[in-house]
Amino acid sequence: MSETRKPWHGVIVATSLPFHDDLSVDFGAYGESVARLAAEGMHGVAPNGSLGEYQTLTHEERDRVVETALAHAPEGFTVMPGVGAYGGREAARHARFAKDAGCQAVMCLPPNAYRADDRAVLEHFELVASAGLPVTAYNNPIDTKVDLRPDLLAKLYAEGFIVGVKEFSGDVRRCYEISERAPGLDLMIGTDDTVLEVGIAGAKGWVAGYPQVFPRACLALYEASVTGDLETALPLYRQLHPVLRWDSRTEFVQAIKLGQEMTGRRGGVCRPPRQPLAPETEAVVRAATQALVDAGVN
Repeated sequence: MSETRKPWHGVIVATSLPFHDDLSVDFGAYGESVARLAAEGMHGVAPNGSLGEYQTLTHEERDRVVETALAHAPEGFTVMPGVGAYGGREAARHARFAKDAGCQAVMCLPPNAYRADDRAVLEHFELVASAGLPVTAYNNPIDTKVDLRPDLLAKLYAEGFIVGVKEFSGDVRRCYEISERAPGLDLMIGTDDTVLEVGIAGAKGWVAGYPQVFPRACLALYEASVTGDLETALPLYRQLHPVLRWDSRTEFVQAIKLGQEMTGRRGGVCRPPRQPLAPETEAVVRAATQALVDAGVN
């Protein structure tokens, strides 16, 4: 990646969050994880996203997670925290903290517990943008029940509220419509199991989960995808897909944390309401992960 890349470009890892046995946050282990990801060639981290179990964190914990990420981020390494919240005022509060702490951008869901209409979505992102940092929208209609449609994204971009979108709908077809309606809006891969399809559709970044498990392979896959190197990308994509698809499933946090543990990284338990993987599910995730480990993927 170029030294002049925009902060939200490249592989930005949506980091999981380690907890102690009493379910308090293990900030020391989290800082080590951020430093390790930087050393492994990632371009940044997105703390306090869905993978970071942000909904179970207090404001004080969220703030300290951001501070920890910044403290372990080398120069040029992006820290783009999620500022997802029920309403725009609360999300804007997290965005202001991120700016004051020294972050380069934020990632924002629409109102995430309310089926907001377009007016509410526009107000929400206006409030977050008022903090003064570039905002990447996070479209996850599966979990939020609010779909940031291509026409709505174009309105948000035209108003200057967003600079990019993490597209998590899984509908690759809309990537082309987004580019048509808002040519300057940066498309970002949102689901690990659509890296190739969205990469060749013109993505500028990947807000990613599985680089925490197989960083080098995921980085190689991303770079081959966005440059259209199908000879490299397609066999690697097929090899990784049995694990990448878990990023789009309900148990994605548990699956990725299990993968971290299996590859010598800190994963651990989740806070309620997330439960440990059911035995049959764990067996599938474990087998897919172990097959890659045995094949020398790292």
